[in-house]
Amino acid sequence: MEKVERILKTLDDKLAIDIKTIELDNSSVADAFIIASGGSINQTRALADYVEEDLEKEGYKVFSKEGLREGEWILLDVGDVIVHIFTQKQREFYDLDNLWER
Repeated sequence: MEKVERILKTLDDKLAIDIKTIELDNSSVADAFIIASGGSINQTRALADYVEEDLEKEGYKVFSKEGLREGEWILLDVGDVIVHIFTQKQREFYDLDNLWER
């Protein structure tokens, strides 16, 4: 299963809210952002753990993790894909969905 599909399936299986993929054409940052929300800080942390676990089982490496301690905006750098897991409040505040959407 492709990396993006694996991440999306894991987030969906673990009941993430409002999962969205944004393709970043001609970007030096990544090929895609995956944005999702959790209903609480505990859920955002758990979602990040599940994604990392599933990716590692499939042989993919998570290069960097940020925000686990606070749990309101967790970023997983998976090379060509960056996963953002927010609480609803932080997702609305930072509004990455509209900032990066074309």
